[in-house]
Amino acid sequence: MADDEKLVSLGFSDQLPSAQGLLQGQSQFSVSQVPVPAANIEQQVVVNKKLQAYGLHLHFQSVLPIAMDRAVKEIVSSIVQRSVSIATQTTKELVLKDYVMEPDETLIRNAAHLMVARLAGSLAHVTCKEPLRGSISVQLRSSLQGLSISSELLEQAVQLVTNDNLDLGCVLIEQAATEKAVQTIDGEIAQQLSIRRKHREGVGSTFFDATLYAQGQMGVLPEALRPKPGHLSHSQQRVYEDFARFPGQNRSSQSSNAVPVGPSASSGSGGLPRQFASASGQISSGIYSSNLVNTGLGAIPQTLELGSDEIDIIGAPVPSSVPSTPITIGDGPQSLENDVITSFSPSSTPDLPVTEPSNSVKESGTAAQPNAALASERLGTNVSDPLLATGDALDKYQAISEKLDNLLSNDAKEAEIQAVIAEVPAVILRCISRDEAALAVAQKAFKGLYENASNSAHVNAHLAILAAIRDVSKLVVKELTSWVIYSEEDRKFNKDITIGLIHSEVLNLAEYNVHMAKLLDAGRNKAATEFAISLIQTLVINDSKVISELHNLVDALAKLAARPGSPESLQQLVEIAKNPASTTSALSPGAVGKEDNMRSARDKKATGLTGASREDYSAVELMDTDPAGFHEQVSVLFAEWYQICELPGANDSACARYVLHLQQRGLLKGDEISDRFFRRIMELSVSHCLSSEVMSSGSSQPHQGQPLSFLAIDIYSKLVFSVLKFGAVDQGPNKLSLLPKVLAVTVKFIQKDAEEKRSSFNPRPYFRLFVNWLLDLCSLEPVFDGANFQVLTALANSFHAVQPLKVPGFSFAWLELVSHRSFMPKLLTANAQKGWPYFQRLLVDLFQFMEPFLRNAELREPVHFLYKGTLRVLLVLLHDFPEFLCDYHFSFCDVIPPSCIQMRNIILSAFPRNMRLPDPSTPNLKIDLLAEISQSPRILSEVDAALKAKQIKNDVDEYLKTRQQGSSFLTELKQKLLLSPTDVARAGTRYNVPLINSLVLYVGMQAIQQLQARTPPHSQSIASMTAFLVSAALDIFQTLIMDLDTEGRYLFLNAVANQLRYPNNHTHYFSFILLYLFAELNQEMIQEQITRVLLERLIVNRPHPWGLLITFIELIKNPRYNFWSRTFTRCAPEIEKLFESVSRSCGGSKTVDDSVVSGGLPDNMH
Repeated sequence: MADDEKLVSLGFSDQLPSAQGLLQGQSQFSVSQVPVPAANIEQQVVVNKKLQAYGLHLHFQSVLPIAMDRAVKEIVSSIVQRSVSIATQTTKELVLKDYVMEPDETLIRNAAHLMVARLAGSLAHVTCKEPLRGSISVQLRSSLQGLSISSELLEQAVQLVTNDNLDLGCVLIEQAATEKAVQTIDGEIAQQLSIRRKHREGVGSTFFDATLYAQGQMGVLPEALRPKPGHLSHSQQRVYEDFARFPGQNRSSQSSNAVPVGPSASSGSGGLPRQFASASGQISSGIYSSNLVNTGLGAIPQTLELGSDEIDIIGAPVPSSVPSTPITIGDGPQSLENDVITSFSPSSTPDLPVTEPSNSVKESGTAAQPNAALASERLGTNVSDPLLATGDALDKYQAISEKLDNLLSNDAKEAEIQAVIAEVPAVILRCISRDEAALAVAQKAFKGLYENASNSAHVNAHLAILAAIRDVSKLVVKELTSWVIYSEEDRKFNKDITIGLIHSEVLNLAEYNVHMAKLLDAGRNKAATEFAISLIQTLVINDSKVISELHNLVDALAKLAARPGSPESLQQLVEIAKNPASTTSALSPGAVGKEDNMRSARDKKATGLTGASREDYSAVELMDTDPAGFHEQVSVLFAEWYQICELPGANDSACARYVLHLQQRGLLKGDEISDRFFRRIMELSVSHCLSSEVMSSGSSQPHQGQPLSFLAIDIYSKLVFSVLKFGAVDQGPNKLSLLPKVLAVTVKFIQKDAEEKRSSFNPRPYFRLFVNWLLDLCSLEPVFDGANFQVLTALANSFHAVQPLKVPGFSFAWLELVSHRSFMPKLLTANAQKGWPYFQRLLVDLFQFMEPFLRNAELREPVHFLYKGTLRVLLVLLHDFPEFLCDYHFSFCDVIPPSCIQMRNIILSAFPRNMRLPDPSTPNLKIDLLAEISQSPRILSEVDAALKAKQIKNDVDEYLKTRQQGSSFLTELKQKLLLSPTDVARAGTRYNVPLINSLVLYVGMQAIQQLQARTPPHSQSIASMTAFLVSAALDIFQTLIMDLDTEGRYLFLNAVANQLRYPNNHTHYFSFILLYLFAELNQEMIQEQITRVLLERLIVNRPHPWGLLITFIELIKNPRYNFWSRTFTRCAPEIEKLFESVSRSCGGSKTVDDSVVSGGLPDNMH
């Protein structure tokens, strides 16, 4: 029976191409030509006509073929070797597993050829692009270095020519990898094919591969996915069939200048993919024609989703050599995600054991489709079209929006409206930064959605635009979900638009579900509750399948329904939502497709771990001291653990048995062997994770935004959790003794990786690992009594070891981790505040890292984001743990530069939650009579640490006690506050700021103690100004303000102002000191500087410390200080208006102009 007849008899499409057909259709280059590109390379290379204007056209025309030849030769070997190795290993394992009971070796060979050819070619293409770009550029510069033209012009020309010819080189390398992979896979599966031939020649029972069963690989598969005797089902075979139809990479036919055509072109290539076929099926030899592309793809409807895989099939003419029966995929144009799902027969879904290896990396539920995106990038565009900036895209969208509004107002035809909507993704695809442009345009479309919310046609058009943008940028779903969640109530609770967003699949329902459940606030938020009930009612009627994804929201409503007196209608609604009459819908094609999608996603992860990453594992740099064979043993153990994790319904007993097995092998004793064991697994996990990025990024320089597969990281974190959870019972409290060891291994690994990779360091695998541990390990109370604090402190020590100063590339992930909801609140509430010193140290680590940037106002984008994140963490602390900020304010102010006024204000504004602050603007407020004003605040920082370090504490104590006349202490004080010349450059100031802060607060505290000692507790005489006159302390303060220069005086006044906080005796005393110095030192320069220190803290955005407001109000209202007569308050009209404005906002008595508006500083000030 002929091969085609066999395929038809099995129910396959009659267009399944043979392996040779696939190879012939992919390119017209023979592998033997790769080292020396095709003979007509002079005709195939492209020299842009723009170079004629600069007289460079002939130069490039002569050197370009040679440069291309050398560039391809330089990188082809390593690219092909790696791509073929990964593709061959993956294909071999999957094909032999799927065809374990297939007796016909021809079917196996064809399937293996189809899969390995596509995998190897795709992988070679995405990994060769950037190295090839660099190699071509280097060769061209080397060949043209003798030209007498400017370097800038030459560089522009080189870049232009490189970009024009990059696809040609990629196709050459891709074809070499494809053909080499087919040759290699034949050798890998030859033995299995021979076994089947011998079985077919003899007479025996149904064939099966006994070796695979003996290895136990089939035992871990669910019954529904285990191979059955005989041939694969139609839906299973379609997985291999689809390899013939998947789009290639950014192929040459998608640009007008790079269709590589060689003399070996043939019209007889069955199953010729669209990338290298013209509309007529004939390829003209040795030419490049933009008409080729425009003809071949011109028939595609403009409404086609640009990232889909069906472009070659739907609407495009079929080459004459291809059988006339087309392969249809679903019902029409779809995205790549849905392509595989809809092509399966629902009835055979339980038999689905296969994967989708070509683009198999997923992160957080979002499919990674770099290849499809690249393939669509130039569709419908000409290479001469300039790339657009995001601003240009917004301008074009504005024009499209106006055109759409006109069509809607004139009741235009649906086809016209859809054609205009289709222009939006086309604009985005032409942008330099696609994701950035997509988000910017989506934000405009989202706002437009609500501008005419009552017009259903307007709403539906904007929903269609958002869905079209989603198809070209997967980031849109996440961002759009956050826009909905954090929008105003009139938008958030617009039921019709919300349902439209859900139906358009542009909302992340998992995130939306959690947020809405919390928003109900147990029914206290009436608007949210009414909206949720209405939303569920509508969805129950129109789209009951979505209800299962809103289970948190339904559960929250169920709790309301269970309350006495709740409406019966709500109880009925909850009952219907929890138990919908959906027996049929559960078996519907949509439900089956979802199940298929979940299974294929899991299988894809398994493929990435067991197959594609093996070469990466062997390439990891290993420690020479490890025993021989140790790495292989650990790899086997990790593979066994992976199988346990993937078992359906894996339970604690299986995990406990595995941990016991590790203990019996002596791997969990906490010694050096344990360190090596966890280090090796760490290497395997991180290597697998990062290899998935390289495979999906399309270049040799991975991008931080690319999706990663965190499968290995997740199962490693689960292993550590299981080891701690199921460790030997007799260890008792020491069951967690392994945790610091594991964390130490992790910290060293991160530090080593960051040191070696520097700017290319990727923190995401480690961030994922720590997040898993935070979520798992910090929930150990049910298992171990008192274990939580031990876990938290171990993690805190680890975070301190990888602080931003030591691993700058980990900064953003680090800040996210230390402020995580499973870490920061638990550490601050655990064991009666014993966790406070640990978190204080982490915050100091953060401030020390940011200090040089903030001091010099170098707020570039990364630092700006880190700064904003830090402010948000501080605001959370101010709201939830104000006492923490109160007690450690001194150590924080030591490391925050003076320029960070708002950040410092947040810390100084904290006050104990059991205290109610009196309004500072209350008329005739007597702060002396407040009960709290005589109490000392708790300060957990070591106030005199800097004094001890400089060995001047004894001198200060001596002077405060004796006030010895003629002492050299005051005259030498300024010199002691100066830094050494070597420290000045590093600190950015000539003064030792921590020493000044320490001196000011310590002297003030000692003065307050002396006051309290000589004043009876029941006496109110301390309230008078004269009661504060402790001569020795005032001598020190007056000496500092008089002897220091402008810089030193500013730092001294800042140290005083840092103590103006909530009502306590420190605030009271230092407020007096500032006012006393203002009144008694009748020097306007000093008075102006005191005013500046107070004023700059008041004109920034809130919050403002209570003591600061009290002091400034007293200064401007009390006639004793004669504030408004000072010349510096009227030195310029702007200054005068500023003072009047602040005076009015603080409740001052001076009349102010109503036109003056009090406000904060611009956003860029801090």
